[in-house]
Amino acid sequence: MPGFLGGWFQFYSYFNFTPVNSAISHLLKLFFKMRQEQGLDALIDQQSARVSAKVLSRLLLDDLANVSCKIFGKTADEVPVLLADLAIIPGSLRYEMFDQRIDFTVLGEITNVEYFPLTYRVEGKKYSFHGRCSTIPKVCGVDLYLSKTYTEKLGDKARQHFSVSVKKLLKLMPR
Repeated sequence: MPGFLGGWFQFYSYFNFTPVNSAISHLLKLFFKMRQEQGLDALIDQQSARVSAKVLSRLLLDDLANVSCKIFGKTADEVPVLLADLAIIPGSLRYEMFDQRIDFTVLGEITNVEYFPLTYRVEGKKYSFHGRCSTIPKVCGVDLYLSKTYTEKLGDKARQHFSVSVKKLLKLMPR
């Protein structure tokens, strides 16, 4: 790869498995828009007492019971285009108390293959998050790599696993 990109990939691959890589990854996450959370305030709005991990996890489990995930591409004019609409697999919503994490899996059909998947949005009733995605491994500035079930073939079923860190969300909340 000639030019700037060739030099960048050479530099990145050289440091890929060294301690410097974590510093580079941290800087890339700050530079690019990564996963962003919305609706946390609305979710805890009716709580009068201090919100603990137990309370927040219960609220999130209720909110995410019918969660969906939408995967988008963009036209040349930067207009978002829906590529796939994934719904939660019944019974996949679980709370891992030790890790303070909620896990769930969504499944749905690929409905458009004219554009590359670039962004995703996961929506509960009040709480949601979105970010950048890719089907290509090791792409910088992406916080979700779509699973291999996202084949980019019209009509195929895509399955994706998500985790929501209750511990991280507690740190984001005002005290």
